Amino acid sequence: MCGIAGIINLAGITPPKNLLTEMTNIIEHRGPDGSGDYFSGGVAFGHRRLSIIDLAGGHQPMITSDDRVSITYNGEIYNFPELREELKSLGYQFRTSSDTEVILQAYHAWGPKSVERIRGMFAYAIHDKAKNEVFIARDRLGIKPLFYAQLADNNFVFGSELKSLVLHPNFNKAIRKESIEEYFALGYVPEPHTIYKNVMKLEPGHTLLINLNSGKIENNQYWNVHFQDSYRGSFEDAARELDKRVEEAVRIRMRADVPLGAFLSGGVDSGAVVANMARNSEDAVNTCSIGFDVKQFDEADYARKVAEQYQTNHQEKMVDPNDYSLVDGLMDYYDEPYADSSALPTFRVCELARKRVTVALSGDGGDENLAGYRRYKLHMFEEKMRGMFPVAIRKPVFGLLGSVYPKADWAPRVFRAKTTFQGLARTDVESYFHGVSIFKPEMRHALFSDAMKSDLQDYSALEIFKKHAEDAETDDPLSLIQYLDIKTYLPGDILTKVDRASMAYSLEVRVPLLDHELVGWIATLPSNFKLRGGEGKYIFKKSLEGQLPHDILYRPKMGFGVPLGSWFRNELKEKIKETVLSEEMLDSGYFDPSYLERLIKDHQSGRRDYSAPLWALMMFYQFLSRHA
Repeated sequence: MCGIAGIINLAGITPPKNLLTEMTNIIEHRGPDGSGDYFSGGVAFGHRRLSIIDLAGGHQPMITSDDRVSITYNGEIYNFPELREELKSLGYQFRTSSDTEVILQAYHAWGPKSVERIRGMFAYAIHDKAKNEVFIARDRLGIKPLFYAQLADNNFVFGSELKSLVLHPNFNKAIRKESIEEYFALGYVPEPHTIYKNVMKLEPGHTLLINLNSGKIENNQYWNVHFQDSYRGSFEDAARELDKRVEEAVRIRMRADVPLGAFLSGGVDSGAVVANMARNSEDAVNTCSIGFDVKQFDEADYARKVAEQYQTNHQEKMVDPNDYSLVDGLMDYYDEPYADSSALPTFRVCELARKRVTVALSGDGGDENLAGYRRYKLHMFEEKMRGMFPVAIRKPVFGLLGSVYPKADWAPRVFRAKTTFQGLARTDVESYFHGVSIFKPEMRHALFSDAMKSDLQDYSALEIFKKHAEDAETDDPLSLIQYLDIKTYLPGDILTKVDRASMAYSLEVRVPLLDHELVGWIATLPSNFKLRGGEGKYIFKKSLEGQLPHDILYRPKMGFGVPLGSWFRNELKEKIKETVLSEEMLDSGYFDPSYLERLIKDHQSGRRDYSAPLWALMMFYQFLSRHA
């Protein structure tokens, strides 16, 4: 795992070496084991290395022996031994045992199509001197990040983190107003945009091809997940096949020349990963988990039970649930507004893991793949109700009920009549978007100033969901919302959180449940294999019976959270006022000051729980004070 950065001058002018060095060194945390650079004409590549495979020979940027093709690369390729043998049969020779050289030679052999042969997580840039072009690729699910921007004076820049791009003297810090709307709806800025108007994220499963002669830049999609419901075997056959595929995805991610372990949360997904690691390891698996003194957030007992079952080399640390020491520094890692408060415990578990291992496997992706989120159950309940009433009746009747019915904040979500009524009045996509929004549409309308609303011109972050829904190629309601999450929440929130938190400690995290071949196969399964009788991840849990304890498989899902509501009424009571009502926030012109005051007052009085909206505002303040 590494950090990459680059400057491409389309006029062929050699970029300044000191600038490339600054852009590369600012992401040293992603690769503390070494650095390198490459210059050829107007192309400059920088690299920071975290040594994982071929510790002695995998230095980058790497160049083929004929000096034709060079690469700077971040990630891990899990089928590189097989690809190397295939390339050897074609006459290619290798000087190292690294996966980097395999990508390099694969491009030499097959050009841009080579990305379709690669199985792993990656973001890389390749310069082909013979064709005078640069090829940039990002993995299929967006596990590894890649930012890019076209700047003034024919400069194109890219990097693993936004902080590299910002260093360029031609960088334009103009804020994209639509991104602010998207952020306060979702808690992150979804692909392909960033908070900056002129900077983009390369979307998962996409490539860029830059012609250095013409300056033309092509953006191409090489992969997408297709929910087809084409599996024709029995449930039992599918469960056995799923078990085999998960085992293989875990096994190939255990290749490393450094200490390796796993996160163990006490949930189904991490438990499945550890079980399969133990099945494929002669030595005890290294596992780690964090616990909390408050039972509402603590899963340490369940993690310990799995660790004991598989006799892992387990490390556990109890964390003070009121540890908010990281709050002020989060934006130093995320570079743009990011509002998932579970980043705090994620940082702590990465810090703990790095004390013993350099690579950790995690269970991320299981909820999106196999329908594990509670919101899927709620959405399917509402979808069933929507099917019982014509839209001509639903919108006026349930819309009215939703507007007048009191909101019961204390009630379990499935029984919150106001939310359910509002959902029934909407289309399936509108309802799902509304359900996952931090600031609901009416709240965002009240939040933004008149000037901000004028700038937005009625733009809504809902458009992101509508666009993806058009590309989903499925009429199945569960598959549709899974697809929406895979395109938005998974790369924008979950994978962003883990990448920045792990790289802050120079820790590589691998995610076997997001193996693209596994993801593609699961997408062919009928929806009732995944969600049945209100039980999410149904087939996964059935396949794991006998491998994990029953109370771990079928207990209620717990979040990886922190007590924001209490913080903002007690320990951080004054801090939330100071940040949300700061000069930076009020002078930005984005917000209605009276509504900001109302949010704080209503939350601190106990009338409403606005912990998530207030956290989003605090994180936006951090961005404004550091980066805007």
